[in-house]
Amino acid sequence: MGVSRRDFLMRVGQVGGYSAAFATMQSLGLMPMKGEQVAPIQAAVGSGKGIKVVVLGGGVGGLVSAYELKKLGYDVTLLEARERPGGRNWTGRNGTKVKFVDGTKQVISWEEGNYQNMGPARLPSTHWTMLGYCRELGVALEVEVNTSRSTFLQNDAANGGKPVVQRKAINDTRGHVSELLSKCVANGALDAELSKEDRERMTAFLKIYGPLNEKSAYVGSERAGYKTPPGAGSQIGVDEAPMDMRILLDENFWNDLFVEEAYDWQATMMQPVGGMDRIPYAFAKTLGPIVQYESPVTEIRKTANGVRVSYTQGGATKQVEASYCIAALPFSMMKKIPNDLSAPFKKAVDESTMGGAYKLAWESRRFWEQDYNIYGGISYLMQGPSPVWYPSSRLMHPTGIVVSGYTDELGTRFYDMTLAEKFEASRASIEKIHPGHGKELKNPVFCGWSRVPWNEGSWIRSYGGGQSGYDTIIQADGPIYFAGDTASHIVGWQEGAALSARRAVGMIADRVKAAKLSGVVTDVVQG
Repeated sequence: MGVSRRDFLMRVGQVGGYSAAFATMQSLGLMPMKGEQVAPIQAAVGSGKGIKVVVLGGGVGGLVSAYELKKLGYDVTLLEARERPGGRNWTGRNGTKVKFVDGTKQVISWEEGNYQNMGPARLPSTHWTMLGYCRELGVALEVEVNTSRSTFLQNDAANGGKPVVQRKAINDTRGHVSELLSKCVANGALDAELSKEDRERMTAFLKIYGPLNEKSAYVGSERAGYKTPPGAGSQIGVDEAPMDMRILLDENFWNDLFVEEAYDWQATMMQPVGGMDRIPYAFAKTLGPIVQYESPVTEIRKTANGVRVSYTQGGATKQVEASYCIAALPFSMMKKIPNDLSAPFKKAVDESTMGGAYKLAWESRRFWEQDYNIYGGISYLMQGPSPVWYPSSRLMHPTGIVVSGYTDELGTRFYDMTLAEKFEASRASIEKIHPGHGKELKNPVFCGWSRVPWNEGSWIRSYGGGQSGYDTIIQADGPIYFAGDTASHIVGWQEGAALSARRAVGMIADRVKAAKLSGVVTDVVQG
């Protein structure tokens, strides 16, 4: 029984990952996906004049909300509990204090100029909205080297626990898969719905993609690395022998082979020069006194004319009344604030759960550059804190900040470890990838977002009511609207926060416009 092109592409994807499927699509003449520019908010400048809006939370969702509202002429107040803008967009530098809700405090002691983005650290080229704001606000960007074929994959249960260079694992996998597919094509194992021309094109493609020899066999390639590199005189390059396919097809080993092929992980990725928090500080500079720092919200109530929000500032309790409110707070915080949200919204918020992502960073001599030729990118381990994330900033500088552990710690043994135990586990991951270099690590800092005040979570895990909870919070609860990556399908990314903020502002603008038109019509009728 034959299979369709669609089924064939699905099988290629299952065996060879996204990159194999994508390249196969190209070989069959199919079109790749294309990014799109961000549509402007449909509202006239000045249309918000005389209308008060209060924004809760100074993360990217709140900052974008306030910024767009200000451009439309609204009277805006943004309340932020911290002394800084950005929320989870937070960059640690020398002297930065990392405080937890239980009173634990770490003070970063790194060389001036070294830094680590404790929260978001990447701007994909497909995230048009955030890149557009960087352009608009004059935030200088540089390349973030998200993937490097010089980095490693490591699994205690595979290859004797020895790390494998990604270029070898990826290209040997592609070679073996291409050989198998080529044999299937040659032996007519695929369906009759693939034409003779398709099969010829696929065979020719696989010989290049693999690459395969004249017998359609994979025997190694310089793409996977050299046993002896080419040099001067009589020194010719000798390819390394391919890895055993059984090792490569071990599901627990090759799980991270193709992470770079995810749509929003593909090169080129970017980062602000000097740290990700350059973005929220640029927004804050433009907003000026609109942003009220150290002003935690204590109560949210609806009124006959909109909302009344209570907050504390300088030891005093204050209130602000507005026609509309955009809540851009983490639900972990929102559920602690007394409010009169309607029942479906309250359920979505109160029964939500948050993730507990963390980063554990070290300062060190740049042994990854000097001894391993790794400049940026990520190495992956199957056991222990993972991944190992190498810095893209200050390349060639003597020291740098390397992350050894960036994942969700909730529900794992890692969560209950002491700080000292966490540091040792993180050091052990570096030692697995780079034997002998664990001792070079110093000045560790752990940032666990489930423990950070005013966040107590990294990003949304689930909504009260499941999908219906999400469908609820993307609507308006009277005068209250939600923003943040929580109110988007791009959870964990600043793009989701920015898009949701623009959507909330657009919904308010539409409502204001409708009210004004209604008023005009009434006046005409009465006249």
